[in-house]
Amino acid sequence: MEKATFGVGCFWGPEETFRKVDGVAATSVGYMGGSLENPTYEEVCTGRTGHAEVVQVEFDPSRISYEDLLEVFWACHDPTALNRQGPDVGTQYRSVLFFHSPEQEATAHASKEKLERSGRYRSEIVTAITPASAYCLAEDYHQRYVEKRRRGWWG
Repeated sequence: MEKATFGVGCFWGPEETFRKVDGVAATSVGYMGGSLENPTYEEVCTGRTGHAEVVQVEFDPSRISYEDLLEVFWACHDPTALNRQGPDVGTQYRSVLFFHSPEQEATAHASKEKLERSGRYRSEIVTAITPASAYCLAEDYHQRYVEKRRRGWWG
């Protein structure tokens, strides 16, 4: 199994989207990219910890490639929106790819460049590509939030 970590705005809907992808063994939501150890949701929401809300995906690379997961990533949010997705505003909602290996880094850059060349977006793609750092699991009520609420409003 390999890990992939995606910042796509609010993590509830994208977690549900990734969880349904064939080849994905497990998903969880949490926080990455900040300076505070073990932040709470309330602390992350202040925008002062530097964390992004993220979906962490465990996947079987013999069944799905990281490149294919990137296609899901690009499709489930607006990579041109700086520090926001829909009504959610703040650096915690930024578009970011946290890579776990040099191969993931190279694939992420190539995927972003391909998307930029495609002309799909008129605005600049602002997605950051950053080394993975400490992952802090979000509170239990955030895990599988959409499934728990039976509100399939995303994806």
